[in-house]
Amino acid sequence: MRQLAILLGAIAPAFLAPGLIQAQTPYTPGEFQAANPANHTRNPFYFEGRVDWDLLKIDTPSNAWEFAQRGIHEQDDLEDPVSAISDYRRSLVLNDLNNGSCQLITSATVVSQGGNLTPPPCMFTVRLRLGNLLRASDPQTAIGLFKEVLLIDPLRLGVNALIGETYRVVAAAATGDAQIAALQQAVAAFKAELALSPVTDLGTRLTGDQANNAHVHWSLAEIYDQLGRTPDANAELNLYLKATKWHSDTYPWRIDLANKRLGN
Repeated sequence: MRQLAILLGAIAPAFLAPGLIQAQTPYTPGEFQAANPANHTRNPFYFEGRVDWDLLKIDTPSNAWEFAQRGIHEQDDLEDPVSAISDYRRSLVLNDLNNGSCQLITSATVVSQGGNLTPPPCMFTVRLRLGNLLRASDPQTAIGLFKEVLLIDPLRLGVNALIGETYRVVAAAATGDAQIAALQQAVAAFKAELALSPVTDLGTRLTGDQANNAHVHWSLAEIYDQLGRTPDANAELNLYLKATKWHSDTYPWRIDLANKRLGN
């Protein structure tokens, strides 16, 4: 051990020679690429997930993403929907499909081949959250926000169902032809939701599933019942029962109710 200590003592000065050690400086993200001629200034492709607001160390939001993050903090942590709505609205002013402050990304080549990301991509999270907060008080605005989400991500599951449920809110506050029109729009939205995840022969052979999305079939059955379309309502209840055969339901009491309505 003594010989090893002597050896290390002889080697160490060579590593500690003047000029071989640089003084430590505070780390600034991105600076390590400053001298790289192949490195381009990064355009802000927003990360849409929630980040703990306290960890961001932001005093005042300065862009659409930061306003959205503070809104999420206000909604989830502070349970302050009024402030959240205000920040979500401010976020959308800076990330608007209509004024050119954001763009729809329609091809992977835009990113993978160094395409133009100025203005930044349009965000869907802030639209989903604001739409959900406005469904009861301003359903038409909520529907517009959900439709923008589908422009940003046409394959996003659940959004058409949200549109359908919001049209049911509109229908509940309407009468006569206006109510019927809202219910018919709800039907169209729920059918669009089902179309995004169709049941195929191959899928049925592999899994046994004969229908998908029990929630949507239940909602359609209720709407058809309101419209007096009993055969269509019963057909949806049958599909609902097929869908719950393998996946049950968040509200299992509805399975018994569907069987009773069908006389099973």
